[in-house]
This record gives sequence, structure tokens and C-alpha cells, in this order.
Amino acid sequence: MNSSKEKILNRLTEAQKNRGGQTMSRPDFESPIYLPFDQELAESFKANLELIGGQVFRVNDLNEAIAELKKLSESENLANLICMEPSLQKVLTGQVEFATSMDDLQHIDVGITTCEFLVAHLGSILVSSASLSGRRLNVFPETHVVIAHSGQLVNYLDDALAGMEEKYPGQLPSMITNITGPSRTADIEKTLVMGMHGPKKLFVLLADEPF
Repeated sequence: MNSSKEKILNRLTEAQKNRGGQTMSRPDFESPIYLPFDQELAESFKANLELIGGQVFRVNDLNEAIAELKKLSESENLANLICMEPSLQKVLTGQVEFATSMDDLQHIDVGITTCEFLVAHLGSILVSSASLSGRRLNVFPETHVVIAHSGQLVNYLDDALAGMEEKYPGQLPSMITNITGPSRTADIEKTLVMGMHGPKKLFVLLADEPF
């Protein structure tokens, strides 16, 4: 007579033999991963960035962007601005007071930079260490102002990374950062704190005309 253990093992073996095979439908590899945009890229970027606390000002060209920055500087009481980009310094001169050195980081309130790409799907800004602003100007100031144009808009992050590989073939910048809204954290007692690891405020002046 089989022991109780043998009976249990035999029943398990029979159950295994009689168990039907599992079938699984083939994954759909053809359908798009992302939902289509229901508006133009610039408006999608603006809507998605403003959902997470940033602000986007659409203008026609670089000169209008500087005029908008001047108004923003007055309305937001912006002071101690710094800009390291010669192309921006040229149009800023005489319009907005700014510094061109990062020697005294503690007294930089506003960093004015360009960017690599604007990601419409995320409302994100891709920056890199290849710019003359370097690594620090989009991190240390409490306010970050990005001056960009429509030619830098892409659909998805994949497109931005592919664009970086095309722009810097064989030698990517040592730092590529995707900025999605003002810096925030809720690690401490689930209380939202702005500006913990970077700027508290993020403004994008987006020109329709490339520059």
C-alpha cells in the first residue's frame, strides 16, 4: 500500500500531466506606443510644461523673446541675471541688465540659457554640457529662463536623443539632462517643496522663428 506521501506525489504528477497548456496572444508590435497629439507641437509643449508648474511664452522671434524677458523681469522682480551665451548676450545688451560670469554662484538669482531640444510629449527641456552655459547655470539659480525656438521642438524623448546623436556624432556631451518642470520633491513627510534640487521657477520663451 502506498504511503500518504506517495499518494500525494502521484496525484500531483497526474494533475501535471492532465493540465492543459497555457496559450497567450501575440503582443501587438504594430500599434504606436504614444497617443497622437491633438494640437500643434508648440501648443502641446506649452500645455504639458504648464501642467507641471512651468510657464511658456510664445513669441515671433528672438527680439520679441528679449522684450518678453524684459517684461517678465519687471513683473517677477527678477534680479542678478546671468547669461553665458554670446548669441543671447548680443540681443540682451541694453535691454536687460545681466552678468557674464559665474564666479559668485551664491548671488546668481536667474540663469538665462538656450537648450538642445524641447520635448512636446513631456513638456521637457533637454540641455547638455556642450552649451556655453555648462552644467551649473540651469541648476544653481532659483529661476531658470530658457530661450528657445520652434526648430528645437520634437515629438518624444526618443526623437531628442536621436537628435543628440546626430548633432554630436561619435562624441556625445558628458552631461545630457532632461528638465521637466521646476525642481520639486515630496520626500519629507509627503510635503511638496519647490526648488530643493534646482530652480523654483522655470520660464520658456519660445520663438516661432528659428535663430
